Amino acid sequence: MANTALSRPYARAVFALAEQAGDMGAWSDQLALLDAVARDERVSAAIRAPRTSRARRAEVITRICDEHLGDAARNLVRLLAENGRLQLLPEIAEQFEALRADAEGRVDAHVASATELSDDQRDKIAASLKKRLEREVRLHCDVDASLIGGAVIRAGDLVIDGSLKGRLQRLASRLAH
Repeated sequence: MANTALSRPYARAVFALAEQAGDMGAWSDQLALLDAVARDERVSAAIRAPRTSRARRAEVITRICDEHLGDAARNLVRLLAENGRLQLLPEIAEQFEALRADAEGRVDAHVASATELSDDQRDKIAASLKKRLEREVRLHCDVDASLIGGAVIRAGDLVIDGSLKGRLQRLASRLAH
């Protein structure tokens, strides 16, 4: 994330609003929609066009999202447009979800494995991470054949590289020294 320092205050402000209103789910949905719209190539080109005014950029996004945005989310879009920060929408959405997960005592863990994991393997990984991190764990699993064998687990700042590829790289590094 190249613009974390810029997007963090917006994400925290939105999180505070959502928390105060008890409206986490609605904000998650709205931010996910804004993220998807901002990532669309046609929208991105329209809001980056030099001749497009900042007010028009906000209008493009709010019209696309139409009735799916509440007043506060529309105000967020206008504020971001006024400050030339609409490109931060994807990072704001991502940081909001991280803040929400932390507040709700859960963590998203990403597991990349050389082969498809069985349900039993997924359950064991989730249980082990839950015990270690003392949080509810949501696993997101992907297959990455380049790992050769084993898996790489990422949960927040925690990275566990149990892949054969990682072991070979560490061995090669030791032999080189």
